[in-house]
Amino acid sequence: MPMTDIRRLLLFVIFFSSAFFLWNAWQQEYMPPPPKSAQGSGAPAAPGAAPPGSTAPGGATTASGAAAVPADVPAAPATAPAVPAAGSVASVPAPTGAPVATTGQLITIRTDLYTVQVDTLGGVITEVSLARHSDAQDRSKPYLALQRNAERTFIAQSGLIGEGFPNHRTQWSVEPGPRELSPGADRVELRLTATTPTGDPIVKVMTFHRGSYLIDVAFDITNKGSAPIAPYAYFQLTRDTKQAVVQSSMAPAAYVGPVVYNDKDHFKKVDFGEIDKEAADPNRKPAFTRSADNGWVGMIEHYFVAAWLPSDARKTPREFFTRKLDNGLYAAGVIVPVGTIAPGATGEVRVPLYVGPQDQDVLAQTAKGLDLVVDYGIFTVLAAPLFVLLKWLHGLLGNWGWAIVVMTIMIKGVFYPLNAAAARSMAKMKLIAPKMKALQQQYADDKQQLQMKMMEMYKTEKINPLGGCLPIVVQIPVFIALYWVLLSAVELRQAPWVLWIHDLSAPDPFFVLPVIYAITAYLQVKLSPTPITDPTQAKIMQIMPIAFSVLFVFFPAGLVLYWLVNNLLQIAQQWHVNRMLEKDAAEKAAKRR
Repeated sequence: MPMTDIRRLLLFVIFFSSAFFLWNAWQQEYMPPPPKSAQGSGAPAAPGAAPPGSTAPGGATTASGAAAVPADVPAAPATAPAVPAAGSVASVPAPTGAPVATTGQLITIRTDLYTVQVDTLGGVITEVSLARHSDAQDRSKPYLALQRNAERTFIAQSGLIGEGFPNHRTQWSVEPGPRELSPGADRVELRLTATTPTGDPIVKVMTFHRGSYLIDVAFDITNKGSAPIAPYAYFQLTRDTKQAVVQSSMAPAAYVGPVVYNDKDHFKKVDFGEIDKEAADPNRKPAFTRSADNGWVGMIEHYFVAAWLPSDARKTPREFFTRKLDNGLYAAGVIVPVGTIAPGATGEVRVPLYVGPQDQDVLAQTAKGLDLVVDYGIFTVLAAPLFVLLKWLHGLLGNWGWAIVVMTIMIKGVFYPLNAAAARSMAKMKLIAPKMKALQQQYADDKQQLQMKMMEMYKTEKINPLGGCLPIVVQIPVFIALYWVLLSAVELRQAPWVLWIHDLSAPDPFFVLPVIYAITAYLQVKLSPTPITDPTQAKIMQIMPIAFSVLFVFFPAGLVLYWLVNNLLQIAQQWHVNRMLEKDAAEKAAKRR
């Protein structure tokens, strides 16, 4: 194949395969098809569900031996038989058909980082508004990491498993106490109480900490009976499939759905479509390990995560589950044993809940593997160090936009030898342009001979016609890795740069950066001539980078800024090399005279 055709083919592959890769990544990784689930009318009621491996209320248990998470619970607990002895499992009573209240009293807790609403009906955390993160559409409002209203459902539920034990349908009583983190205090507690039909007092304690997005949720269970008991506790997140922000089909959309982490599976996404398939086929192979003695379960959406984090210190056995519910809702959770409680003794189970931003440093310190919710995909090996560098530069400069500019210059410096060689090759191509034109005229009717003469000229002038492609090929992975950083790092969410750029993670609202990029791309083509003899093909090669820039209208402004600065530096380098070679050529010509 002639070298001109090879070069043309490479350029087409570089630009269009890159565009296709990024576009396909948006569509498949971040825009899974919506599940075909039944949609209820109005605001959905707070649901409960049994994990896969369990049956409807009536006596069956989960694969690990724990009782099923209640599918429904009557408004008032029915009279229950004696609580079973240690080692056995209580079944959940079947629904009685009695009406169930939809809400109880809403208790508001305020800390320095968030405001939380807890419903006394079930002790459900129905809202967490983050004080330091704004709503995407209205920055005067805080971001709702959890919420329950007519439009959205994303809540945290917990309870005990066994006949008569309180769960997320039980009406809890509230103990008096502070509702706001007082100056100098490092925590505030909310205590809810309930009593089993056998007289066992249960206390549900939620502890909110200063400077932390962790909420400790604990159950204190006192055994007033004459026989040991061994209850289980469940902790689950229930949500709809909606994005936190309405997404355009032309814009990137983050993965939304359950995630499970353990030493066997590591980090596992379990999208809603997979849960639908398991609901339709109970014999389907599970997408993740159900039983383990380590790990956590969560639900993620763009930039934020909610996760139940059982302690790994004692390697407590636990069972993970996901479940399709009614009204278009899905649940993901974990079941843990409380342990055997002797008569007259009190047992406790405590599982922290993280609800907050995907801050990688904080997540890594909070739980093993939790930082993996910031998912860079196959480009993690490049994206992770790029983010570390970017964060370091931000610490020096105080602005993420200028950090991107400086990082681009540093990356350009790393690739300088490669770019310089390419620039010299392109400059020499420009110098021999008159000779090239003469050959094209001389062999206009003999394409094969023209190619041979061009190859001889390249060899004589020591020109590599593919030299201009190599830097682009090498930098494309860096470009894509930075794309994932800008798309995934919450630190860049709503980060301003200058003037009209108020969010580097969102597209340029006035398309200024894409337009400037298109201009620089055109200038770059003009400075880097191509050895294409066909005028139509030459025009296509000139237009192609500009057409590619149209995609940047939908890309994050920070990514366009990176590529724009890169282009400006490349143009400056090419211009400088062109001038140097022209000067050398002029001096050699003067000496020959």
